[in-house]
Amino acid sequence: MLPVETIFETVDDKEFLRIAEKVLEGKRITPEEGIYLYRNGDLTALGILAEHINRQKNSMYAYFIVNRQINPTNVCMYQCDFCAFGVKKSDPKAYEMSLEEILRKVEELYRMGGREVHIVGGIPSYWGYEKYIEIVREIKKRFPEVIVKAWTAVEIHHMSKISGKSYEEVLKELKDAGLDALPGGGAEIFSERVRKIIAPYKANAEEYLEVHRTAHRLGIPTNATMLYGHVETLEERIEHMEMLRRLQDETGGFQVFIPLAYWPEGTRLGGHRTSSVDDLKTIAISRIYLDNFDHIKAYWVTLGEKVAQVALNFGADDLDGTIQEEKIVHAAGTRSAYGHSIDRLVKLIKDAGKIPAERDTFYNIVKVYQ
Repeated sequence: MLPVETIFETVDDKEFLRIAEKVLEGKRITPEEGIYLYRNGDLTALGILAEHINRQKNSMYAYFIVNRQINPTNVCMYQCDFCAFGVKKSDPKAYEMSLEEILRKVEELYRMGGREVHIVGGIPSYWGYEKYIEIVREIKKRFPEVIVKAWTAVEIHHMSKISGKSYEEVLKELKDAGLDALPGGGAEIFSERVRKIIAPYKANAEEYLEVHRTAHRLGIPTNATMLYGHVETLEERIEHMEMLRRLQDETGGFQVFIPLAYWPEGTRLGGHRTSSVDDLKTIAISRIYLDNFDHIKAYWVTLGEKVAQVALNFGADDLDGTIQEEKIVHAAGTRSAYGHSIDRLVKLIKDAGKIPAERDTFYNIVKVYQ
């Protein structure tokens, strides 16, 4: 990566240079400046600027985790147009895992030294509140050393509705059962206009943010996501980041921001795959804009490993992990592997010129691969 001074030697856009100087002085950019970077920012210069910020926060480390994603069912009552994963119970592709099947997958992770199980899935209309609690409780009872990162804000909102309990009551019961962290899924794009098109029945932006605010207050760290590349505008992407930045100012409870590239295959919404340029710009701008987030993830499942690898020099510092059996994005057409070995992740990071650091859920370094 070129030194940050090269921006001022090679770029002649005065407004871009003004914004870059502001960023280098440690000042926060405005939504209008964020939109300008999207529309006019030179890709290479954006990458240099974002990577300068990343190295201040994370040095030369790029993180990964030995984890497993478990999707207990693809039966979902919401049937969002952007999603190719969720189906009706009558669909031939519908499946539901038993508790024992879930526990066997956690055991496979545990045997290989895994540290985190990531649980998200469809939302069947007929699942009772206790089922969600039971899954967490039984995993933690059988494997107390495994970190349980489970249920998106959308699932927490649904649990609140069917139980008549508040978000706080639901989260306290989950925490007592063994929940350690919340994933960031379900955010999509916070714009009400967009949500009416792609996911009209799911928890709205205010509800999503309130679930995370409540989790932070209870000491439960969470992740944040943004699904981009469908029907949203660049202004709506920045608006999304702004709402996350404000909540992070308030609570400090977000661990990482994860831009998720939209995959259209098999969805009712349709559309086209984002370009690599858009992917890298989004990584870089999120690193610049979200100045109060420590980590930006280049999720190799949606980006593909090559773009994710490049993103490690565009402001991202994390590839996610071994995953093993991702189903949600694969249903929408990603050609990425279902999972990666530790050796593969280490090689991807080293080939990007970074130092591979195995982490736990909370970004504590477990092992450095020099």
